[in-house]
Amino acid sequence: MGGVCRHVGWVFRVSGQTVPSENLQLTDNYDLNRLKGGDSVAKKAKDKPWYKDGLKFKCSGCGDCCTGAPGYVWVNKEEIAALAKATDMEVEEFEDYFVRKIGIRKSLKEFPNGDCVFFDGANRNCNVYGARPRQCKTWPFWDSNLKSEETWAETCEGCKGSGVGKLYSLEEIEEQRQVMKL
Repeated sequence: MGGVCRHVGWVFRVSGQTVPSENLQLTDNYDLNRLKGGDSVAKKAKDKPWYKDGLKFKCSGCGDCCTGAPGYVWVNKEEIAALAKATDMEVEEFEDYFVRKIGIRKSLKEFPNGDCVFFDGANRNCNVYGARPRQCKTWPFWDSNLKSEETWAETCEGCKGSGVGKLYSLEEIEEQRQVMKL
């Protein structure tokens, strides 16, 4: 037998110690199929996502994420209440004016051209930035943008702030990604 283990990414338990497969030397006395003396094969190490070393993002303030093709900006009760407060409106009044019901969910309304109702086109900014919904706060760290390096590259092409600026760690990205599943 002999040689180096070819199961890269696996972790083995050998004599009570964890040994990455890359460091495991195989000999005629060591058979991975029949481990002796309490040794066992551990589960395959969980593969880290392609962005395990982090991703860069710095909002450029361009407003492009607030404009474009029609879509949805999903909001929950807490977000609606915060937005109502930010606009000095009662919740019911705010919902009547700025929220539409889509099935059992709620979304902010849009202008006919697809722009968010809170996007100020003249100044290219958000009129409720401090109370913006979690969907806006977590951009660009959405599942749809993080599927692959290719989808991230597409995101970077469409968003001037993606791929530049602050380096977000895997943990920071995952925290944002878990907030909003899009």
